Amino acid sequence: MSRPQVSVRPVSPSQNELFTQLWLAARVEAGGSLESATRAASEGRVAAALAREDVRAYLAFHDGQAVGYMVLTHSPLSGLTDTPCVCIDQLYVAETARRQGAAKALLTAAATYAERFGADQIATCVPSQGRDANRFFARLGFSSYVVKRVTTTAGLRRKLQGEEHRGGLELVLQQRRRSLRARTGRMGDRQLVG
Repeated sequence: MSRPQVSVRPVSPSQNELFTQLWLAARVEAGGSLESATRAASEGRVAAALAREDVRAYLAFHDGQAVGYMVLTHSPLSGLTDTPCVCIDQLYVAETARRQGAAKALLTAAATYAERFGADQIATCVPSQGRDANRFFARLGFSSYVVKRVTTTAGLRRKLQGEEHRGGLELVLQQRRRSLRARTGRMGDRQLVG
């Protein structure tokens, strides 16, 4: 007996609710708050994102049930080139439906979309701690291109201003703290040995 086929379809406005339910599940599985994700969905941010011209979303169905989704965007790979690239912004398959071909079916849709769009490259963002996801994409030929580091605008401002305003007293305190930590560490080592 062969296993049921996975079908992939672009998300239509009538399927926004199906997409949103899977998106909420993905957010919670990734460690996000259900409350904040639900608020974002109820404020219409998900529907607004799906309606953007540069966004394409797909749903994967297995046995008639929506089991996964993929969100694609398109833009140049770099701001200094005009070579089009399709980016897999999000790819999610429900835990109960994994290892049944849904992710590969979604990626087939990504390749088809990239060919129609005229993009020679497909990129994806994978969390550095997502070992299974990194292995999955590596097996499909995706290689590291850049390491994307992210901070908040306010956090960057604080750090930049802190560098400028670092005075002599702050440097002395920082050196003292290091010295105390080093001494504490040596004392702990002695206690372990003794």
